[in-house]
Amino acid sequence: MAPINSVQRKPKDTKGAFLRLLSYVGAYKFVIFGVVCLCFCSNVLALLGPDFAGKAINEAAAGAGKVNFNNVYYYAKRMLLCYVCSSVISISTSMLMMHVSKWIARKMRKDVFEKLMRLPVGFFDRNQAGDIISRVSYDIEVVSSCLATDIVQILNSLVTVIGSLIMMILISPLLAVVMVFTVPTAIIYTTKIRKITRPKFSLRSKNYGIMNGFVEEMFSGQKTIIAYAYENRVQENFDKVNQNAADAYYDADYYGMTMGPTVGMINNLGLSLIAVFGSVLYMLKMISLGQISSFVLYSRKFSGPINEIANIINELYSALSAAERVFALLDETEEIGDVENAQVLTDVQGHVKLEDVNFGYEKGKTIIHKLNLDAQAGKLVAIVGPTGAGKTTIINLLMRFYDVDAGQILVDGQEIRSCTRESLRSAYAMVLQDTWVFRGTIFENIAYGKEGATMEEVVAAAKAAHIHPFIERLPEGYQTVISEDGGNISKGQKQLLTIARTMLYDAKMLILDEATSNVDTSTERHIQKAMRELMTDKTCFVIAHRLSTIQHADHILVIDHGDVVEQGTHESLMEKKGFYYKLYAAQFE
Repeated sequence: MAPINSVQRKPKDTKGAFLRLLSYVGAYKFVIFGVVCLCFCSNVLALLGPDFAGKAINEAAAGAGKVNFNNVYYYAKRMLLCYVCSSVISISTSMLMMHVSKWIARKMRKDVFEKLMRLPVGFFDRNQAGDIISRVSYDIEVVSSCLATDIVQILNSLVTVIGSLIMMILISPLLAVVMVFTVPTAIIYTTKIRKITRPKFSLRSKNYGIMNGFVEEMFSGQKTIIAYAYENRVQENFDKVNQNAADAYYDADYYGMTMGPTVGMINNLGLSLIAVFGSVLYMLKMISLGQISSFVLYSRKFSGPINEIANIINELYSALSAAERVFALLDETEEIGDVENAQVLTDVQGHVKLEDVNFGYEKGKTIIHKLNLDAQAGKLVAIVGPTGAGKTTIINLLMRFYDVDAGQILVDGQEIRSCTRESLRSAYAMVLQDTWVFRGTIFENIAYGKEGATMEEVVAAAKAAHIHPFIERLPEGYQTVISEDGGNISKGQKQLLTIARTMLYDAKMLILDEATSNVDTSTERHIQKAMRELMTDKTCFVIAHRLSTIQHADHILVIDHGDVVEQGTHESLMEKKGFYYKLYAAQFE
């Protein structure tokens, strides 16, 4: 297995994340243009309301017996109509933007999932599954929520702020000067807070990814935790991880939550100054009562969006932090593509040869040294050795999950790096110690590797794998649905299903990594016999710890610390009484 390292964090690129997010939004530019137009119309209508209100107040301020109620009603109805139409358009805009955010989130999840399918095995060896899932679900959802609500609010705020400022200047340039003192103060404050909160939101997203990774890891090993009575320790460890996530959330929101109230206080201070200076201008008969009322309403409309933007900034920072994590995944180095004019392996015979192969998961740390192996077509090659000797690493190299650092691997005389990965991997069938089944029927799980497999073929493979009797006892037989990750069947039964899947798959080369580790000895003997018959004319690589199961192998490769210390048949290796002999004898002491 590749060493598990912490993910290398790339430098923060907020601007880059923002621009890439805009590229997703740009795919719906016509819809966004419509949203902008609707926001403009909605806010223009809303801005007309205070003007009509001021005119109605002027009519009412004419004095007793002088009020023209027809005009008051006229302006009141116009004001009501503007607000109703503005609300209807605003609701339509929000619904439209929700659809856009849904489309963008779906596109981002699709891109991320397709990217994951193109990443090398090493990426998944180095990163926690929970952290990857957190990026696909939580981080994209944060971005989607921001697009659905915050973008519309920002557009509304911009139109409202600009429109209100214009109307205030038209009503009274002198009163508008008051805003010169309050607005810059609010801007300076939000700029300083932004520098503090930005990294804290990034840390929050990171800690949530760590927590999700921990939870996923613990849930997958729940039975082991219970078996070792380790629940209290796991709870303690989770409390630490949870506390870190909670602290990161608190630190980010602590400063963020102060922004709205503080900007609101600054805006209220401006409103107080407007009231004072407006009263002075009214007494000097430089402004009417209706104009003061309209100016106050416009000042509230002017300061309100600024206050909202201050609150939205926190969510924007959170969304940008989440977007950075998503785009960092999208920027991961993909599996190296096939070389130009790569050959497609056809009519594979199964002659595999390794020549002077060197390999290490990390630069400068070679774990396979000058490995040579000549596996003739149709032969059974067993790879044995102590834990950590490099057995699974050899399988990774055969499948090109990793490329060799030096030397070469040939299949039927063709260097595998000159072949397409798809044709190379299609030439192998695999049964791993860590079994994998998916939610679906037993038939679908067995037929997974062979498109168009018939029921007869599936049943034949199940009989060969000695799982047919078990399937027949199930209420719905081969149509029985397996729960996620095979939770409703035993581990041994899952392994038999994967063996049946491999038997059905028509491949010239087989890889069996402790393929019978979870079945009983009697069943294992039957499977070994059946597999031996099915492996006729097929090259088979077997990793086994129980050496009694590979005595019939045509060639045994003994690995220790990445070196081939011995190789030969079981009988010849036993006669040498060397490393293999000691391994074999140790199992029967």
